[in-house]
Amino acid sequence: MSATTEKRRVTCIVCPSGCRINVEIEGGKIIEISGNQCKRGADYATTEVTQPMRVLTTTVRLENGRLLPVKTSHPIPKALLFDAIKELSGVVVKPPVKMGQVVYSNVAGTGVDVVATRSWD
Repeated sequence: MSATTEKRRVTCIVCPSGCRINVEIEGGKIIEISGNQCKRGADYATTEVTQPMRVLTTTVRLENGRLLPVKTSHPIPKALLFDAIKELSGVVVKPPVKMGQVVYSNVAGTGVDVVATRSWD
């Protein structure tokens, strides 16, 4: 192992097996992935090491002052979570709102929509 080799350990969350996956990185490139029981685990570890993604769950304000639970329709880069939260802090939604309805588009410039996770009349 050279001085530029880094070892990372990732716990896969794709299925209930929860494989502990070892990832070796050299010169910024993945050179070995081990410990996964399937290809999905290797794909997850690759993404988690190179560009971690997360679904953002938060709330936005309704016109009546209450809070509406929302989430991104797809994962966004982990590095953009705080930008997305800041952007959503000024959003005010007018009821009625149906679960799954888009309440905000292109959050943090990701092209991903934010949808309501419950209905509100």
